[in-house]
Amino acid sequence: MSTATATPRQGPLLGLRVLEFASIGPGPHCAMLLADLGAEVMCIEREGGNGWPNPVVDRGRKRLTLDIRTDAGRERCLALAEGADVLIEGFRPGVMERLGLGPEQVHGRNPRLVYGRMTGWGQTGPLAKRAGHDINYLAITGALAAIGNREGPAIPPLNLVGDFGGGSLYLAFGIMAALWERERSGQGQVVDAAIVDGVSSMMSFFAGLLPSGAISLERDRNLLSGAAPHYRCYTCADGRDIAVGPLEPQFLTELMQQIEAPESLREGCNDPTQWPELSEQLAALFASRTQADWCSLLEGTDACFAPVLTLEEAAQHPHMQQRGVYRDIDGALHAAPAPRFSRTPGSIRVSEDAWGWD
Repeated sequence: MSTATATPRQGPLLGLRVLEFASIGPGPHCAMLLADLGAEVMCIEREGGNGWPNPVVDRGRKRLTLDIRTDAGRERCLALAEGADVLIEGFRPGVMERLGLGPEQVHGRNPRLVYGRMTGWGQTGPLAKRAGHDINYLAITGALAAIGNREGPAIPPLNLVGDFGGGSLYLAFGIMAALWERERSGQGQVVDAAIVDGVSSMMSFFAGLLPSGAISLERDRNLLSGAAPHYRCYTCADGRDIAVGPLEPQFLTELMQQIEAPESLREGCNDPTQWPELSEQLAALFASRTQADWCSLLEGTDACFAPVLTLEEAAQHPHMQQRGVYRDIDGALHAAPAPRFSRTPGSIRVSEDAWGWD
């Protein structure tokens, strides 16, 4: 374990200035992504913070505590916005306008600024001003209905798909697209990043395959939801889990040969009516050995295999260690900046930098 130290800012976004208004979830994660790649991020937070302090997601910023409801606080924010390239906020629609910090007010001071708005429902629509969380946004997009077991209700997949997949990543993508366009027009604009939009975009793969029947989103017939015997997790003799996913015929053959499965198992995976029975047979087979035994046999092959690891175990896996995916800093696991760049790599910066911005 290492201790946080000052790290030079570096990365392809060096020189980009981001003004972030503290929030929870996807907004801070987007700011972290930008900071990891070299952006200077100034986070405006209220007295006492947001109630969710997070040493990993909150890394790489300078923080300034302001009461933005006051004239002095508002003017300070507008002055900071004058020197910024990007603004990120995650309030309900209309809040920033009431505070005097909406796009019209800010663009009056800095017309080149890219104004990033992160919400669940979006800036418009009947639900725009209603409360919600990741599970609700997934539910309304059609994604949640396809996730879970054959019996029982749908199962939320942490908040990876909504908050961070359809949220922060689409906000970051939108910000970079707006910055690219600004190079031609010289003008900033508003980026309305809604989780319901992002998740719906992520569902495009499935929407494109449904008409042809190449895939089903019914949980008991969905090839990618855990219903298929060759794309799911199994529990081993020691109670630990493994994941197998050989969708292609050559990889399925590799798995079946390695585990010495009977011919009936090899031939039935393309028939959804046989999936429940075949899954039971594979469950019994995989339960005959420990997770370590299966790792010894299958890791490094084309069987599309991996052990199911905890976060702490993942950081110690040889592949993850060789790539330096995680770094333990002051007892917290920090993921390396992603994606990676050949000439201008990003960096994990935990300590605040003493840079001025007025």
